[in-house]
Amino acid sequence: MSSTDITSGKSTRLAIVIPCYNEEEALPLTVARLTDIIGSMVGDGLVASDSYIMCCDDGSRDATWRTIRNLHASNPMVRGLSLAHNRVHQYALLAGLMTVRNECDAAISIDADLQDDPRAMIEMVKRFREGAEIVYGVRRSRQSDTWFKRTTARGFYRFQHSMGLDTVYDHADYRLMSARALELLSSYGESNLFLRGIVPQIGLTTAVVEYDRNERVAGESKYPLKKMLSFSVDGITSFSSRPIRMIFYVGLGLLIADIATAIYVLLSWIHHDVEPGWTSLMLSVWFLGSLILMALGIVGEYIGKIFIEVKHRPRYAIKEIIK
Repeated sequence: MSSTDITSGKSTRLAIVIPCYNEEEALPLTVARLTDIIGSMVGDGLVASDSYIMCCDDGSRDATWRTIRNLHASNPMVRGLSLAHNRVHQYALLAGLMTVRNECDAAISIDADLQDDPRAMIEMVKRFREGAEIVYGVRRSRQSDTWFKRTTARGFYRFQHSMGLDTVYDHADYRLMSARALELLSSYGESNLFLRGIVPQIGLTTAVVEYDRNERVAGESKYPLKKMLSFSVDGITSFSSRPIRMIFYVGLGLLIADIATAIYVLLSWIHHDVEPGWTSLMLSVWFLGSLILMALGIVGEYIGKIFIEVKHRPRYAIKEIIK
């Protein structure tokens, strides 16, 4: 949709993209809720009557794909996309966005659990019609989270920013992107996907819509602490070389510490305060040994990503599409 179409009042053809993994319980409730919201926006003239919902099955092990087929049979607004293999959330989301990019004016991505308030979509569409081409859904607060989750989440965002990532604080993957933004996203060809880091690099006009977090409509969380940690590491190593640079500074600091340690060891040896060699041995073995392993791990993380990128393998394979 061009800026002329927006200002002239033409309805927006909207696609709602939902990455799904083992969501057979949640999907019927989610689709019903989103269908009502689209119907409300159609009635208000915000979106076109041919707007739709694209459910992307990420190789689920339960009856998610069968549920999507049944929902499509009873609701023509529902479309489906099935990946040939489980490729995790980011790839399923990208597959859905790339599938709809030529068949919509704007697309909104949202998780199937509807913890991200779907009513915020109405404000997102309004911001889009006012000229924003990327609209971020941002949590208003984290009061509903446990102390541990709230603290670790804030720590992740601060750590990512300190490592040089350009991410939006308290924003997950709940966002609206215009067709032009989706086309620009398609030119990013890396295999190590971290969409929260890629989308801010696109540029264009952006806006923010705040919302309150809800409870899951059904099912269990697909992002335990282990996956969140892995996701954060992927984001940092995909967009920043700062950890490797930090190894140099740590080494420089250790050089100073080694000089101080050498002075201490020599003084202790002169005054016969300890067994000869004990202090230097303990400090060297434990401290430098752990540092070397940490440095190897960081460098190895980057080498592993280079190994994946140079293969140029397809990021996902589509098994079936329902339209």
